[in-house]
Amino acid sequence: FYKEIPLESPVEERLIVTYSPKYAAYQKNIRNKQILRASNMIQTNGKLKKNQKNPNDPARFIEKITTDKDGEVIEEYYSLDQEKIKDESMYDGFYAVTTNLEDEDVKAIIKISERRWQIEECFRIMKTDFKARPVYLQNRDRIEAHFLTCFISLIIYRLLANKLNNKYTVAEILKTIRGMELVDTQYNGYIPAYKRTQITDDLHEIFGFRTDYEITSKKKMRNIIKNTKTV
Repeated sequence: FYKEIPLESPVEERLIVTYSPKYAAYQKNIRNKQILRASNMIQTNGKLKKNQKNPNDPARFIEKITTDKDGEVIEEYYSLDQEKIKDESMYDGFYAVTTNLEDEDVKAIIKISERRWQIEECFRIMKTDFKARPVYLQNRDRIEAHFLTCFISLIIYRLLANKLNNKYTVAEILKTIRGMELVDTQYNGYIPAYKRTQITDDLHEIFGFRTDYEITSKKKMRNIIKNTKTV
């Protein structure tokens, strides 16, 4: 469900507010788990420290009580903040997108917004798994070469993940690829030297050759690369 609302601003914009019952149920389920964790924190900790840097910290649902209902000072204790819980639950299932695309169909904009997580995931993979940062370089050409290498690696990973039907995590795929070593015999081709796993079996099935026992000629390797279709 969605509703479009025009915005009064110097730039022509519109606000698209969407609502999803599935998203609402998901958010409610996550919050209930956080409330349970907050309740356990109250029972086990004498003093609580809220992590202000994390907006999803379960401690946000905990309030410190220092006075009674008449305003008299009492011995402080901790309790679940029911007003905070109620305030957050009001927005379950809602998501808002602001855009200046006047002629674009609303459903198309929503569809693009829903895929934004893929872009964010790519940034996470680049920064964590591929260790794109920090960059210990100063020369501009070398910095560009560094990020170009990371970007090419990301493309190769995405192609492999797609070929594997997204059954494996990035950590599992990278561990497998890094462990696949082929020794060049200089004569007959390449001899495998790595541990066989379920991922390697799937790769063999997809690409049509067995690197765990088959000597792969350079010509066959070139043909495999040439015939691999991009997605």
